[in-house]
Amino acid sequence: MTRLRVAPALRHSQDRLYVTLPDGTGVAWYDRSAGRVSLLPGAGREEVLAALAPYLSGEVTVGPPPVPTPAELDRLALHPDDDLAPNRPGEELYAALDGLPPPGRAAPGRAAVRRDPRHGELLARRIVGDQLDGLDRSAGAGARVRVLHSVPLPGVDPAVRIDHLLIGPAGVLAIRTLPARNRRIRVADPMVRTGFSAPVPLLGHLREAAERASGALATAVRPVLVVVGASRLVAGPPPSRVRIVHDTEVAALADLADLGGVLKPADIESLYAAARDRGTWSGGRGR
Repeated sequence: MTRLRVAPALRHSQDRLYVTLPDGTGVAWYDRSAGRVSLLPGAGREEVLAALAPYLSGEVTVGPPPVPTPAELDRLALHPDDDLAPNRPGEELYAALDGLPPPGRAAPGRAAVRRDPRHGELLARRIVGDQLDGLDRSAGAGARVRVLHSVPLPGVDPAVRIDHLLIGPAGVLAIRTLPARNRRIRVADPMVRTGFSAPVPLLGHLREAAERASGALATAVRPVLVVVGASRLVAGPPPSRVRIVHDTEVAALADLADLGGVLKPADIESLYAAARDRGTWSGGRGR
């Protein structure tokens, strides 16, 4: 572990310094008020302390993130406007599509209404979101996963977004859905082409979203692209740091063992409590 970075952030009324890898992956944080350095799984103790050395003062406790007490969990209760947990898959699309006439119908004397591509986007997100929610409900108590939908990343390109966030025993996934609607998908990192449309740097957007999530949550976040309803997926060499799966393979995302990392149930709940707070994302690392 080399070239660790230290950056300040004021979040949840706690003065913290975050230690990250060059790509933004969080490995530890130093809570100045508590005098505690919390090491995430896989972090090197000596490397982290060396990076923080200029900032440490007084007696410091070093160890994994503390398990929140019942009182602390009670204080995590959020105002409804700040709680992302109730978000539906494609939450922001509902308002955008509300009031639009159904595709294929038209008022007398007018041309038929063409289908808005956002209808397909919403359907794809609902398909993937329903499967992810099923994983949360079906997982056992010792292997529970947590899921959020339509996580906002304010102040950035709208193409850089998180459709679904999955937090499980082996890590955190930032998931992007791609509606294919029986078309061929071609992948040439970072470009993705759907049918005969122009290619877009979708994998680059997805990696950036995962990096921003990693900075906001101070933990590793891995990007995943879920292709919905493709007639065929054509890909060259495996893209860097991005997993690509079909919508028929979403259930396999619950088994994150091959992705590395180990999160205990308390870690999962702590990360979920932070991730569901809208303030986490508005106060995260920006560019």
